[in-house]
Amino acid sequence: MVARKFIVHHQDSNFDVDYDSEDGFEVFKFQLFSLTALPPDHQKILAFDDDRIVSDDSDLLAISDKLRLVSITDQNPNLDSATLKSDEELARMLQEEEDALMLQQFAVSEDNGQFEQRVRPYVDQILLYEDSHRQEAARKTVPVEKLEEKALVALAKEGNLNPSKRELDHAFLLQLLFWFKQTFKWVNSPPCEGCGNETAIQGMGAANPSELAYGASRVELYRCNTCSRTTRFPRYNDPLKLLETKKGRCGEWANCFSLYCRSFGYDTRLILDFTDHVWTECYSTLLGRWMHLDPCEGIYDTPLLYEKGWNKKLNYTIALAKDGVYDVTKRYTRKWHEVLSRRTLTTESSASNLLANITRELRRNLTSVIISELEERDRNEVKELEKSQHSQENDSLSLPGRLSGDKEWRTLRSEIGSDSLSSSSCPVRICTDEHVSRIYNAFSPLISRLAESSSKHKALEALHFIRTVLVDLKKSPFKTRRVVVDSNRIPELLPSFNPMLDALSLKSKVETNGKVEICLADDNPVKASLALPVVFHALDDVVYNIKNADNFNKSNLSWPLLKLNRICCGSVLASGEELPFGIATSAFDGTRMSKWEEPNGAKGCWLIYKVMCAQVYELCSYELMSANDAPERDPKDWVVEGSDDGGSSWRVLDEQTGQTFDNRFQRKAYKVKLQGFFANVFRFRFLAVGGGQATSRFQIGSIDLYASNNVNQKPLS
Repeated sequence: MVARKFIVHHQDSNFDVDYDSEDGFEVFKFQLFSLTALPPDHQKILAFDDDRIVSDDSDLLAISDKLRLVSITDQNPNLDSATLKSDEELARMLQEEEDALMLQQFAVSEDNGQFEQRVRPYVDQILLYEDSHRQEAARKTVPVEKLEEKALVALAKEGNLNPSKRELDHAFLLQLLFWFKQTFKWVNSPPCEGCGNETAIQGMGAANPSELAYGASRVELYRCNTCSRTTRFPRYNDPLKLLETKKGRCGEWANCFSLYCRSFGYDTRLILDFTDHVWTECYSTLLGRWMHLDPCEGIYDTPLLYEKGWNKKLNYTIALAKDGVYDVTKRYTRKWHEVLSRRTLTTESSASNLLANITRELRRNLTSVIISELEERDRNEVKELEKSQHSQENDSLSLPGRLSGDKEWRTLRSEIGSDSLSSSSCPVRICTDEHVSRIYNAFSPLISRLAESSSKHKALEALHFIRTVLVDLKKSPFKTRRVVVDSNRIPELLPSFNPMLDALSLKSKVETNGKVEICLADDNPVKASLALPVVFHALDDVVYNIKNADNFNKSNLSWPLLKLNRICCGSVLASGEELPFGIATSAFDGTRMSKWEEPNGAKGCWLIYKVMCAQVYELCSYELMSANDAPERDPKDWVVEGSDDGGSSWRVLDEQTGQTFDNRFQRKAYKVKLQGFFANVFRFRFLAVGGGQATSRFQIGSIDLYASNNVNQKPLS
């Protein structure tokens, strides 16, 4: 351990910051965030004397005690050495590219049309996506309202309750990708059509007229291992047929998904990788650029997936759209000079000319205005692709190997790698979880009312009735969420149930006939959509606690049955996280459907929670909930710490060892051992998991922090 004190100069102010090498550089940056409000991903740290860039722990140990902090947004992005390669590295890359081009002249044989033969058939393919009949058929198979609701909830979890059309379109596209990944089926070998058992490949067969009608020029034949029956697997090329079969390999997946994207109005490209893969790109008006989408993997905007994750040796990656064909290989590589050495089908100029000719053919009936807009977009893309070659790789991002297809097949293709997309350098994320705390608080008057007037049995009956009402609300259309309750029980519960409805952004109204209408409280339906999953899981927990209570009466009500003063709306930084669904804020969203997952956390990981604004809290208790699967990843040993100076120094609040979670979604409650300490930052250091050496991963379903009633009673020191 090395401890040092630094003086950090930022915007005419000096800050004293304690640095402990055991905490690491990311925690140091979080301390600066606490003091200056400059997020870690916007920080540029320089040595005060010579402006040397400080980028890791070794730099901190090697320089003087005085630093300068600036925002990267204040720097010229074209000169920012944190994002661009050095001049020497750039010169080396340009020389290697020149050498590769020269060698290519000798390696390329006379152009025999192979390159054009690979590209041309797909031009007709992508024009099928423009057919209105196919588009309408595709839209009819999509649960549009459900995906729109999920898109709005995803944005709301980021704090965006009123997204623009561009933001909503972008979010909907991602939900379309995730839905398609769950809907379409990968085929290694089809099950026997007779008995449903496994089959083995026998060879190829001739397509029959009904198969040829949907472009199945190839038909694979499989023999059942049990009954010896032959099963046909036609490789359909018409996406209209794929809407029906919902199965295939990467060609069918990308073909069908690209039709879905066009059907909802997205500018779409089918991406042909000559090393045997196909995927999709869509133009994101939110990002202002083309975005990579791989429906087989359910991964988006990660173009280096194939080179860095799958270890593919790329050569040609061609994008085909209704209005142009483009060579986009540079988007998918950071080893362009190596790729050039493998591009031996034709010369670079011949390839470029062919693609330009096809593009002119596709645009011949377009207006001059549209062509001008497309050409402007093309020029911007060329600049983007050239710039990407000089950008540094994000070494903190771990890209997975191929996940689609059986393991033996992936191994034969040398596409096996890690099994997750993860980051060891996480951004500071904001918890949008005020609704969680409001729901927990709203249970208090309801439980108190039930404990005062009912037996345990009657209380459980009432909670079951409330759950039924909430289920009916959740099933109703989210934009007009409404239910009418015809029961004699609801009026007596209404006074204590109304705070819950308010926390769910709902309201009640007693009609003249005595029935009670429950509906949306305002014109923003996503608030209720965000809150309803939380209340179901919280209700399950309340029922469990009441069932296991020795005495259920008002005098015995206490935590954890009553979950009051839950701390919310803070910012979170973690040692690592799984992307996109295992991010750190997932531990604070109040649902069982998510979790924080640290791919390398089994031997130790950490999470820092900074409270909002200038508030301080006396932490009195906390709850941890196990995640949905893999009990070997559950926390076993941990330390909870607090800091009253933004993370410069820490006090141990609680320690636990040898803890086990016997069930999935099990909540365990802990009272903090050190009382009387007010903090504005809390840290969990998870030291070991239940599985020991059996896993490299850590995961937790939820973390809930509870403050004493002495909230905000002590100023920051």
